[in-house]
Amino acid sequence: MTDDHFMYVRNRDLPYKTFDADNHLYEPKDAFTRFLPKAMQGVIKYVEVDGRTKIALKDRISGYIPNPTFNRVAAPGAWGLDPAAEGGEQPRGSRTGNFVRSEEFKPQVIPGVEAFFDPEPRLKLMQDMGIDRTLMWPTLASVLEERLADDPRTVCDIIHAFNQWTYDHWTFNYADAIYVTPIISLSILDRAIEELQWVAERGAKVFLLRVAPVPTYEGRKSFALPEFDPFWELVQELDLAVGMHSGDSGYTRYTDEWEGRNGGEFLAFEPNAAPGFQLLASEKDNLVDAMASIIGHGLASRFPGLRFAPVEFSSKWVRPFVAKLRDASENKAILFDEDPCDVFFRNVYVHCFHEPDPAGLLAETGMPADRVMFGSDFPHPEGMADPLAYADLVKDMPAEEQELIMGGTVAKLLGVS
Repeated sequence: MTDDHFMYVRNRDLPYKTFDADNHLYEPKDAFTRFLPKAMQGVIKYVEVDGRTKIALKDRISGYIPNPTFNRVAAPGAWGLDPAAEGGEQPRGSRTGNFVRSEEFKPQVIPGVEAFFDPEPRLKLMQDMGIDRTLMWPTLASVLEERLADDPRTVCDIIHAFNQWTYDHWTFNYADAIYVTPIISLSILDRAIEELQWVAERGAKVFLLRVAPVPTYEGRKSFALPEFDPFWELVQELDLAVGMHSGDSGYTRYTDEWEGRNGGEFLAFEPNAAPGFQLLASEKDNLVDAMASIIGHGLASRFPGLRFAPVEFSSKWVRPFVAKLRDASENKAILFDEDPCDVFFRNVYVHCFHEPDPAGLLAETGMPADRVMFGSDFPHPEGMADPLAYADLVKDMPAEEQELIMGGTVAKLLGVS
């Protein structure tokens, strides 16, 4: 595959360095298996179903990603949800980016190109676009933890194999420009600590933690409970950022019973509820629950140096959550060791994803600019085809705030100059 099929956008002449909080790689077929022990080789495999390739985990075929080979992919920005694009639509559906689309909607597709799979062509594409640095998140890897929730040991083994592949193929810091996010599961605490040490020794600045209760041998539970404190103590000591990317949280179980789809699978690129039902249903939000647990269970107060970065969640969640924190601060302060607003502003870095008014976000919530970051979700269809077009939405803000949102905040998050 070559990049001849992909027409990238112009490089803007910006007065600051850019650092995109949300870029994605696409995984080749051996990403999970190249370093997997031979005894486990059959746990993940690719199978043909009606002439199409699907991924199977422990012989359960998944439709989570329509084409897990990524030889053809939805074009960047194809869903038309970019707030900076002329005529771009605003996000529909839930606050967390699971958008409702009509059944006849067909996103434009393009061949998967080298820059989506390999670091050197990706760096060249970034340079052509004017993106100086980026966080690089996996795509298909978010299929793992929910579908193997009943087998924590296998989850840890596959994640370690995937991290080995990531380090071998991309490294965790490619050319001081591409900061790739290894994954850590807390499903077995000792294994999580070992994995954290392993990625830190190899230069990781950030890791990806699933935004959901941890599936352990004792059942599902919040990662913010004190029993996980040995892990968080080491995270703070090693000074790694905690990435929290949108993915399959397992929360569709809250709507599946109403839909009569008990045991159904979350499909990342398909509507997961009837539009009318989703419009009227209560909003069960895994990110809000995770933020509430971090603050309400006292994790961020026990370890005030932790830095949490929820990415690719539509910023619609931020304003009502800050309002909830202010209410708790004013009316229920006795329940908290610290002011919950102070904890949020200290420990959480917000991605202004699909946010058409970043200046308004700061003014309405009181968030400082050094806690707000731009991220394009490139090259995913729900993201931006032209990443640095977001600069047009911050151009009337003070120069220091522009520089922070478009790059400085992510640099601060990672502790890089």
